[in-house]
Amino acid sequence: MPFAVGDVVAERTVHLTRESLVRYAGASGDFNPIHYRDDVAASVGLPGVLAHGMLTMGIASSVVVAALEPGTEILDYGVRFTKPVVVDPAAGADLHVLATVGAVDDSSTRIDLKVTFDETTVLVKAQLRVAS
Repeated sequence: MPFAVGDVVAERTVHLTRESLVRYAGASGDFNPIHYRDDVAASVGLPGVLAHGMLTMGIASSVVVAALEPGTEILDYGVRFTKPVVVDPAAGADLHVLATVGAVDDSSTRIDLKVTFDETTVLVKAQLRVAS
């Protein structure tokens, strides 16, 4: 699939619930109670139960991968975490992912991801590079 700088590759909002966090904990083996217990999160000074960082990172990349042609080779993926995603016990949390083409050369395409929660950026330098 030929890309041009500025193209929107994918955009999606993913709703997280406390159940999502428990399911991810089971799959990943990360049972840190800050991801499912309000009292523990509060005791360490957090604003509430947090989504796992790797869950947030995985959701962001999955939005892009789902939009790519099957068999597209992922060359690199990296992010920096800036803010936590607080998952409310009743309302959950909506994670918004916007993926746009940031650069194209002869061998690869860089896809920049803007990942936000509550209109606040939660990942920066979120970039996925695919083979051209």
